[in-house]
Amino acid sequence: MSAMNMYYSSESSDSENATDTSSLDYSYLMLDAYSLGVHLRNSVREQHIQRRKNNAGEKKDKKRASEKNENKRSSCAQRDEGHGGVKNEDLGVNVEPGVVGSTAGDNDGSSYARRDEGVKNEDLGVSLGSTAGDNDDRDGGHDTITKRLLLQHNMLLTLPFEIVKFSHLRSLDLSNNNLTHVNDFLLHLPMLQTLYLQSNNLADDGLPKDLSDLSSLRELNLSGNKFSRVPPQLYEMVSLRYLYLGSNEITEVLPDIKALQSLQVLHLGGNRLETVPDELGELHQLGALILCDNQLRRLPRVISNLTRLRSLLLHKNNLCCLPVGIVKLRGLMELSLRDNPLVTRFVNSCAREIMYNPPSLLELAARVIKLKKVPYTTLDLPQTLNTYLRNGQRCVNARCKGLYFTSCVEHIKFVDFCGMYRVPLMHYLCSSRCSSKTPDYYRAQSSESESEEDEPLARMKRVLLG
Repeated sequence: MSAMNMYYSSESSDSENATDTSSLDYSYLMLDAYSLGVHLRNSVREQHIQRRKNNAGEKKDKKRASEKNENKRSSCAQRDEGHGGVKNEDLGVNVEPGVVGSTAGDNDGSSYARRDEGVKNEDLGVSLGSTAGDNDDRDGGHDTITKRLLLQHNMLLTLPFEIVKFSHLRSLDLSNNNLTHVNDFLLHLPMLQTLYLQSNNLADDGLPKDLSDLSSLRELNLSGNKFSRVPPQLYEMVSLRYLYLGSNEITEVLPDIKALQSLQVLHLGGNRLETVPDELGELHQLGALILCDNQLRRLPRVISNLTRLRSLLLHKNNLCCLPVGIVKLRGLMELSLRDNPLVTRFVNSCAREIMYNPPSLLELAARVIKLKKVPYTTLDLPQTLNTYLRNGQRCVNARCKGLYFTSCVEHIKFVDFCGMYRVPLMHYLCSSRCSSKTPDYYRAQSSESESEEDEPLARMKRVLLG
C-alpha cells in the first residue's frame, strides 16, 4: 500500500477505530430486502429476549439482597429488645425498661410493617423498571446495542424497513449490492457516522433529497455508481470529512463544494471532469485530493491555497502543465503525474496551449492606476471597480515590475522535481514583451530567485511520472 493510501485510508474510518463497535454481520449471504428484513427482526427479538433474562436475573438478585438486609435488621432488633433504656432505631425515642414488652412490641410490629411496605415498594420499583424494559416493543423494538451493521455483497435493490430499528448505528456498509435507490429509511439513523454505498447502481436520483437529518455523518463512499454530477444534497453536509465519488460519470463539480469546509479527503478520480472550480481552493482542510483518470487540461491556480495538502493524484489526465503555485504547497509529500501530456509529449503540447489575450481598456486603466499609484478612495469608484483593482496580480518575472488583472501571457517554466525530472509549470506574465526580454527563461540552471521558490519540491517523497 502506498504512502498516500495509508494517509487517507487509515484516518478515514473513525467508527472502525473505536473501542466499542458492536457489529452485526450479514455480509456475503446473497439476501434480498425481504430476507434481510426477517434476519433483522429476529436479531432484535433475540436481543429483547436476552434483555428480559438479564432483567429477571437482576430482579432476583435485588430481592435476595433485600431479604438478606431485612434478616440482618430483624436480628439487630431482637437483640435490642432485652436492653433497657436503649434507643429504638426504628422509633427514634427512648423506651423505659418496664414497657419494653408492650410498647416496643407494638412499635416493633408497626416498624416491621413499614419495613415490609418499603421492601414491597422496592420490589415494585424493580418490577416496574424491568417491566418498562421488557415492554420495549411499545416503541417499535429498537436495537440499542449494534453500532456497526455489515450488509455488503448481498442482492439488495432497496433498504428493508427494519433498518429503522437500529437507531444507534454508527457505521452502515451497503457496498456491492444492486441498490438503485436509497429510501428515506436511512434518515432514521441520526447517529450514523460512516456510510458505504460504493459499487451499486445509484444514479442522480438515487439518494434522499434531504440528508440534513444525518448531521453526524463524517464519511460517505459513493464510488462505483452512476452519478453524472455530485448530488446537490451533499453540499449541505458540512460535517463530512471524507467524500469518495470515484469511478462514476461525473462531468461537473459545482462551486457549492466550498461549503464542505471540514473535508480532509476528496476523491473524484475516474470520472469525466474537464475542469474543476476555483472554489476547490477554499477547502483549506484538504489533506488528499484525488483527480486522477479524468479529462483535465489544467488546474486552477488557487490550488496553491490548499496548504495542508499532502497527496495530489493527477495521473491519467490531459495536463500539459501545472500552475506555478504548486511549489507553494510545502506539505505536499506525493504528486502523481504519469500518463499526462506534460510527461509524454509536453513540449509540443504546451507550445500549442500558450495564449495571450490583449488587455482591455479597463485593464489598461487599472494597470496605470496601480503602477503610477494614482490616489483614490472607495467613495470615488463603484464597488465593482474597487473589487477589480484589489485583484491585481504581479508578474512572476522577477525582472519585471508589471501587473495584470484578467489578461496575461500564459508561459511555461521548467522546474526540477526531486532533482531528477524537468516538469513544466504554468507561469503568468503581464505581456508578451516581458517574456521576450528574458531569453534565459528556459535555462537549465534556475536563477537565484527561482531556487528559493522551487526548494519545497526537493522534499517530496514521491513524484510519480511513469
